[in-house]
Amino acid sequence: MTAAETPESKCDVIIIGAGPAGLMMAAWMARCGIDARVVDKRSTKIFSGQADGLQLRSLEIFDSFGFADRAWKEANHMIEMCMWNPGTDGVIRRSDRVPDVPVGLSRFTQIVLHQGRIERFFLEHIKKHSKDSLRVERAVLPESLSISEDLCDDHSSSSYPLTVTLRHLTEDEAAPAQSNGSEVRDGLFRSNLAEDDTDELIKKSQGKEGTSEVVRAKYMVGCDGAHSWTRRQLGFQLEGEPTDFIWGVLDVIPITDFPDIRMRCAVHSASSGSLMVIPRENKLVRLYIQLTEIKPDASGRADRSQITPQTIIKAAQKIIAPYKLTYEYCDWWTAYQIGQRVGTNFDYKNRVFLAGDAVHTHSPKAGQGMNVSMQDAYNLGWKLGLVVKGIAKPEILKTYQSERRRVAQDLIDFDHKFSRLFSGRPAKDVMDESGVNMSDFKDAFLKGNLFASGLSVDYGASMLVAKEGDAAEQGDGTDVSLSTVSISASKTRVMGHQDVATNIKLGMRFPSYKVLNQADARPWHFQERLRSDGRFRLVVFAGNVLSAAQKSRLDAFCASLASSTLLAPHLHTHVAVLTLHSAKRVDVELLRDLPDVLHPYDGKTGWDYDSVFVDDVSYHEGYGDAYAGYGVQRETGCVVVCRPDQYVGFVGGLDEEGWRGVEGYFRGVLRDGE
Repeated sequence: MTAAETPESKCDVIIIGAGPAGLMMAAWMARCGIDARVVDKRSTKIFSGQADGLQLRSLEIFDSFGFADRAWKEANHMIEMCMWNPGTDGVIRRSDRVPDVPVGLSRFTQIVLHQGRIERFFLEHIKKHSKDSLRVERAVLPESLSISEDLCDDHSSSSYPLTVTLRHLTEDEAAPAQSNGSEVRDGLFRSNLAEDDTDELIKKSQGKEGTSEVVRAKYMVGCDGAHSWTRRQLGFQLEGEPTDFIWGVLDVIPITDFPDIRMRCAVHSASSGSLMVIPRENKLVRLYIQLTEIKPDASGRADRSQITPQTIIKAAQKIIAPYKLTYEYCDWWTAYQIGQRVGTNFDYKNRVFLAGDAVHTHSPKAGQGMNVSMQDAYNLGWKLGLVVKGIAKPEILKTYQSERRRVAQDLIDFDHKFSRLFSGRPAKDVMDESGVNMSDFKDAFLKGNLFASGLSVDYGASMLVAKEGDAAEQGDGTDVSLSTVSISASKTRVMGHQDVATNIKLGMRFPSYKVLNQADARPWHFQERLRSDGRFRLVVFAGNVLSAAQKSRLDAFCASLASSTLLAPHLHTHVAVLTLHSAKRVDVELLRDLPDVLHPYDGKTGWDYDSVFVDDVSYHEGYGDAYAGYGVQRETGCVVVCRPDQYVGFVGGLDEEGWRGVEGYFRGVLRDGE
């Protein structure tokens, strides 16, 4: 085939890499109905090993897509963390037991399930919502990227500033090389001890006819790992340094007399290094093992040919002595060198974006890699979807770097401290300044738990978060222009009022308490109603709707909502309304006491019975006391705007000023408000 005959096509978004970040991005594209393509250079999906920890926030996100229950049923549940440290005689003993995560943070706890199953849940979800039109194209990798700079600022439907040449590989070319020293499948080809093979794969395939394709795209997202081809094309760097700490990983069915093998454990030996035990599904246990005898060479990288399952288990046996540890079955293994690095840039001109390991790398022992990577894509996906569809202003894309690079920087700081405390030699006594104080390790673990859960993420001020303060300072330093809109004939910055909902924090994820459906009395976690379908949620805390004064305030607010030339056209399609009132359920009638806009009528399906809830006692599940939990006054209520990713964008009173704030917020986000 000649160059002129090279097939060409167009798409809105091209996603490079089909790991957890790439599939999270593809899930948003499917849910938003975006014309997207996903390519991955490997010929097959993952069947074993790789990432396995699912933190609380990731499970809340999975639940918002509708498949958390599948992971929850298959996974092993992490309940308790045991700490083992050497005594004065050098023998390891259990020194502490603590909850794996603090109690009461979420309706979920941490679980572990191998990455292949998680990817399968995504793939089936994508297939369901794209009607099979969006598939992962395997054994395909990008060869070149050309950007038409003059088109980057034109976000119209006809602008395609990116030209990507794709190369189609044979199955053999795309299969990852395995270690010669073991019959067990390994993950070394994905490890930071391995060299990138992308350029070699492209070179092998270039001489063949019929293997290239040209794609013109509006946007591109590089979810292609620590060796990211996309990042290299943009000339961006990861900043940071590797450490001298080398770790091996084994997924085995252990044969051992160690009493806590089915608990998550941190084991510090006196002089042989450290080990982490992660009990897995199907009797498997993942062992993270410090390889103290493997040292980096002059280049700073360890020789991976020295590392085999045998060298890793021998190191584990030394650490866990006097207990015995061996295995007959090994499912997967790998090795890596701890290093903390974060990208200098997460996007190029709001057209090419980087997510996951492409912009941050760190140790895996805090269970953050897959989780933070997926949450990068969760943050970006809905923004791209709404911009491509012409619903939201392109300026919202600037908030991706501001919000997620700050999270990555915080992650690197946390991992830097935690990994050094984990990998360091335990102090022999209070005078041993070069050793690690084990009480310091415990404190770091407990304090880091909230961060590791993903629930402490706090996005800074922007057009998407109406909070006080300096936007650049609260983010990563990026200039995120704040929304200033016309209110009462003057340009003013929209600002939320945190005092009317003290526990619904601006910039943080909307928390969850049990509430009841007004129509059928069924209890729900309120957060469950914030589905990831690309819609904003206007959450109306209606207060005591049986009070005449409050009913008057609610009616006035709803009349403004129903007649708004900005919001009315978007109601239920792009802005869904959820209501939570505080009166007694049995004294309230849905059709009598709540304005129609809160439970709209459809000629084919009748009234909407799934949008109004009450903070009251359940027959079977007690009292959630949601208003108290949210910090909202039961009589007067408030109004909250939740972004499509469940993060809080605006909080205001249920009054005229609150209505102006709601309309002002959306005027700064929706294109209709220009």
